[in-house]
Amino acid sequence: MTDRFALHYVPDAYASGGHKPMERQAAGAGLLRAVAQSAALERVGCFSDGEAHAKACESLLRAHGYQGQVERIAHGRPQDIGHYGTLYHPAPGIERLAWRRLGIGERRYSLCGLAHSTASHAGMSALAGLLAAPVRSWDAVICPSRVVRDSARQILERQADYLRARLGAQRFELPQLPLIPLGVHCADLDIDGGRRSAARRMLEIGDGDVAFLCAGRLSFQAGAHPQQMFSALERAQQQVRQGGQPDRRVHLILCGAFAGDAVPQAFHEAAAALCPSIRLVLLDEREADKRQDAWAAADVFTSLADSVQDSFGLAALEAMAARLPCVVSDWNGYRDTVRDGVDGYRIPTLMPGAGAGLDLAQRYDDGVDSYDMYCGHTSQAVAVDGAQLAQAYARLIGDADLRRRLGESGRLRALQEFDWAVVFARYRALWSELDERRRADAALVPPLPQVVPDRQDPFALFASYPSAQITPASLVTLAPDASLALLRQYRELAINRFAAASLPTLEEFGLIFGSIESQPMQVDELLDTLGPCDRPTLLRGLVWLSKMDLLQVGGGDK
Repeated sequence: MTDRFALHYVPDAYASGGHKPMERQAAGAGLLRAVAQSAALERVGCFSDGEAHAKACESLLRAHGYQGQVERIAHGRPQDIGHYGTLYHPAPGIERLAWRRLGIGERRYSLCGLAHSTASHAGMSALAGLLAAPVRSWDAVICPSRVVRDSARQILERQADYLRARLGAQRFELPQLPLIPLGVHCADLDIDGGRRSAARRMLEIGDGDVAFLCAGRLSFQAGAHPQQMFSALERAQQQVRQGGQPDRRVHLILCGAFAGDAVPQAFHEAAAALCPSIRLVLLDEREADKRQDAWAAADVFTSLADSVQDSFGLAALEAMAARLPCVVSDWNGYRDTVRDGVDGYRIPTLMPGAGAGLDLAQRYDDGVDSYDMYCGHTSQAVAVDGAQLAQAYARLIGDADLRRRLGESGRLRALQEFDWAVVFARYRALWSELDERRRADAALVPPLPQVVPDRQDPFALFASYPSAQITPASLVTLAPDASLALLRQYRELAINRFAAASLPTLEEFGLIFGSIESQPMQVDELLDTLGPCDRPTLLRGLVWLSKMDLLQVGGGDK
C-alpha cells in the first residue's frame, strides 16, 4: 500500500458546503479528511493552479489534523508529480492530464480519476475521450458502483466501434476501471441516546412514533421522485392502523437542499394529496446541525432513487452508519451497499429497454432540455414496486425489534466495508498496483509523437502569420536610444505589465543589453554568451525588445 501520491486540488471538488451540496463534493471532502487522518502519511503532494489553491488544500488538511508535509506542485511543472507516483484527479476526465504527461514521459507517474456520474455530457465526453488520449494501462478511473462501471464500459465500447469504422483503429489501450465505493466517516454518526431524545423533542416526534428520513438532493427531476414514497407511506400507515396500532403516528423528515424555489411547494402539494396522514418535516441541511438532527431523530432511512444522475447513493452509507434500516430502490449503488433483508429492503425497479429514449438524449444534446430536465424525463419512466414498498414500510413501522436488528447490521457493514479508513486503504492499494504496472507493463504501441495536436506551441501553429521569424542566425542590435531605464518604464505600463511572467526578468534583460552593447550580434552567439538560460523566454524577450523599439533585428527567416 503506497504512501506516495499527489492530489489534484480543484476547490469545487472538495467543498462540502455551498448553496447546492453535491454528493461528489461530500465524497471529495470525506476523502481529504481520510488523507489527513492517515497517521502513516509523512507528505502529500498538491497539484494546484496557483499558490492560493495550494494554501487552501493545506488549510483543509490541517483542519482535519494532518501533521505531515504538504508540498505544492505547480501546474507548470507536472514532471514533479513523478516524485509521488500517482496523481489523483477528482473526476473522470484524465485525458488532458495524460496529454500533458506525454511530453515529459509517460512512465513518470500514473493518473487516477473518479467517475461520479456518467449521465452528464461532460461525464460522457470525458470517458469517450480516453480512447484517443495517451492514457495507459497504469492509469485508472475509479468506479464507485457497478452501474457506473457498466455505463462507462458502454460509452467506451461505442466509441471504440466508431473509431474502428471511421479510422480503421484496431488497438485500444484503456485505463483500469476498478470498483471502489465512496466512503463515510462512521464515527460522526455514532449517535447517543441523549442526542436522539433531544432531536426528537425538537422535531415533535413522540416516543412511540416512527420517523422516516429521506436525505439528499430534494428534487423531482434530478433527485428521487417522491410520489411512490408518499403513496406507500400512506398505505403503510393505514395498514398499521388496521392491524391494531391506531395511535402510532408516522413522520417523514425531508432533509436536504431543495433544487429551486418552486420545489418545496411542489413537495407540499404532492404530500397533501398522496399522504395526508403523514406529518411532513422539512430540514435544510445547509443550516447548522440540521442534518445531524435528522439522523438522530429518524427510525428508518428511505430513498427511492430513480434518476440516472444518482450513481451511488452516499446517504445510504450515512444511514447505515447511523444504525438506521434502509428502504431503498434497487437502483444505482444501493445494489452494492444495502443487502436486501439484512440491512433493510431493496425494492425492485422497472424501466423501458434500449430504443425507448433516443429522443430524450437528442433533446438534451440539442439544448431543448437542461440536464435536470433530461434526468427528470428519464426518471418518469422508472418505477418501483409500490406494493412491496408499502409492505416494507408497514413491516418497519410495526416492529421496533426489526428496525433495531437491521440497523445494527447496517452499522457493522458500514464499519467493515465503507468507513473512509477502509476505502482510502483500497485507494492506496490501487495506487501501489498502478506503480507496479508502470514498471512492468509492456508498451502496446510505438512511442507517440510528443506534440499534443490541439495544444501546440503557438509559434509553431501560427508560423505562417508573420513576415519573418527570428532565428539563431538573426542579427540583433540595440536601438540608438535603448536603455534599461526606458525598458523599465515600458515594462511597468499596464499594457505590458500583465505579460511579465512570460518574459525575461529585469536582470536577464540587463545581461542581454550588456552582451550586445553597440555591436550587431547573432542570436546564437548572444545565447552562448549568456550561458545556461531559458532559451524560449529569451527569444520572446528579444522580439519584445523589438516591439518596444529598443532592439533592431535583421536576417530572420521569411
